[in-house]
Amino acid sequence: MNCKSTNTDWLSLAREVLDIEIAGLTAVKGQLGESLEKAVTAMAQCTGRVVVTGIGKSGLVGRKIAATLSSTGTPSFFLHPVEGAHGDMGMLRQEDVILAISNSGGTDELNAIIPTLKTIGATVICMTGNTASTMAELSDIVIQVSVPREACRLGIAPTSSTTAQLAVGDALAVCLMEWKAFGKDDFKKFHPGGSLGQRLATCVDQLMHSENIPVIADDASLKDALKVLNDGGLGLVAIVDGQNMLKGVFTDGDVRREVCCGPFELNRPITEVMTVSPKRAMAGESSAHVLDVMEQNEITVLPVVHDDGKLAGLVHLHDLLGKGSLRFSGKNASENAG
Repeated sequence: MNCKSTNTDWLSLAREVLDIEIAGLTAVKGQLGESLEKAVTAMAQCTGRVVVTGIGKSGLVGRKIAATLSSTGTPSFFLHPVEGAHGDMGMLRQEDVILAISNSGGTDELNAIIPTLKTIGATVICMTGNTASTMAELSDIVIQVSVPREACRLGIAPTSSTTAQLAVGDALAVCLMEWKAFGKDDFKKFHPGGSLGQRLATCVDQLMHSENIPVIADDASLKDALKVLNDGGLGLVAIVDGQNMLKGVFTDGDVRREVCCGPFELNRPITEVMTVSPKRAMAGESSAHVLDVMEQNEITVLPVVHDDGKLAGLVHLHDLLGKGSLRFSGKNASENAG
């Protein structure tokens, strides 16, 4: 490796790189025409998936394009051409549209699978800087993405060319969003993460209720439990012994069952009507895991216990989700299955 360059004007060099890449995007902008319109139409009318393929730096760009398409209403995935040649093309169907990316258009791995893609019946769109290439000749639609030069001073590292590919991929995605009238509500459906993802990355201890929680001693009566249940506002009261060990829970669902099953005796010991050995979360568990348990068991409130079985707190479904509501099918969501 050569010694460090004596050039210290890194700011000027960085700006030069951006100028070269801007010039590349300007050139590509002028190249867009009927082929891009045909590509948008084919992708919008696709009843299968848009399958993006490429190798090397173009493959990395292709992965991003596929992700952008999928998150903006166009079902898409990335297919590595080598894996495709070794069986993964079995995932493809006639109704799919292929977006193949190669700056040179002479990538052997890509050109080796395009004839098979055509045999399947899929429409092949290529994005290339060389419209006279083998890949262009094999494709149904050719989008020219040709830049004057790479930003690398050696002219060999994919820089301006990959920036242009990425930008044209974004242009395709935005055009498809407009075609499909993809709006904010649609976007939210495909992006349930964000603030929710951040909440679920925390441990349940940080989201649970640990103070002034609805809890009674195991020698209390049903009448006592009803008052605490009503005042607690969580739909569940925890029953503990003298050492704060969780012995059971009593829920809104339990109240309904008692009313329906016979005489409702308020002086009855709570231990006779509570749910023994209820589902529970462990202090220190991830909120994501606790949410899975709650959804699988159709539970809206869970007691949280320490390793020794002592009650640590209570966590409500809304504590995990932030706000809003979640409806379950089947059993009432307030029930805490034993």
